[in-house]
Amino acid sequence: MSAVIDKPVKEPGWWEAPPRPSWEEDPSRAGLAGKGLALSLACLAILFPLWIVVVTSLSSRKTIDEAGGLVMVPKGITFVAYKELLSGGQVTRAAIISVLVTLVGTLFSMTVSVLCAYGLSRIGSLGHRWILMTLLATMFFSAGLIPTYLLVQSLGLTDSYLALILPSALSVFNILVLRGFFMGISQELIDSARIDGAGDFRILWQIVMPLSRAVLAVITLFYAVGYWSAWFNASLYLNDQDMMPLQNVMIQLVQKQEAPVGLGQAIKTGQLSGLAVQMAVMVMALLPVAVLSPFVQRHFKKGMLTGAVKG
Repeated sequence: MSAVIDKPVKEPGWWEAPPRPSWEEDPSRAGLAGKGLALSLACLAILFPLWIVVVTSLSSRKTIDEAGGLVMVPKGITFVAYKELLSGGQVTRAAIISVLVTLVGTLFSMTVSVLCAYGLSRIGSLGHRWILMTLLATMFFSAGLIPTYLLVQSLGLTDSYLALILPSALSVFNILVLRGFFMGISQELIDSARIDGAGDFRILWQIVMPLSRAVLAVITLFYAVGYWSAWFNASLYLNDQDMMPLQNVMIQLVQKQEAPVGLGQAIKTGQLSGLAVQMAVMVMALLPVAVLSPFVQRHFKKGMLTGAVKG
């Protein structure tokens, strides 16, 4: 009598719909058509403004003048705006500053958040309840802007890149999500590691973190996007224009109509269109998030829902 061997179930790819549970009815054609139409309209509402921004940034001054502003239909592609922006002026320096602040800040925030969340996930650890209550209190009560500024000033962090990282280094929400995910890891697995002589740091590094890749990827993206998009701390704590990150340069260019250093003369003489430069800076600010998000998207459901529900 031959044994029946169950074939492993293949998980669907990111482009495939997950298998429908047996108790759910098959969708009707009208329902599928309605969902498709709604999703198509939502994608159009998101992609159409991005299309206009990208096309305008790649258009010549003559094309922009003929269109009377924003360009919807490309008529000749030119990379003059990007070439001038990346030629070593203020925008290039601001982009490098933003990349470095994002990398260092994300690494620091993730290190502290993971250590804090792992400690709080171990019920009965020293000061567990009081630390958790203190963190929860900061979600509802804050000292305010003026005390925060005075604290940063008293620590000597003004006109320092640390002022872009430390005041917003931690998110209690992210710590709670990590804590909920860590609490869902089997306690028997951790206890067996302790019996084998593993300490807390080894358990965290070799057991907990490999099992938490989904939530770690999501929280890392949250921190990275927060640092990359941040502009308020720089405008509050930095006075030197050469230290400004990319977002602040974009604000000066788009809202205050101030051309970046090195491009003002080119715009005045007609070699560049000010609108093309504005759109090019916006594309540069949006590009990293747009590139990284699809790679982390598949972790969102598992990372966020599991971490938020458990614990």
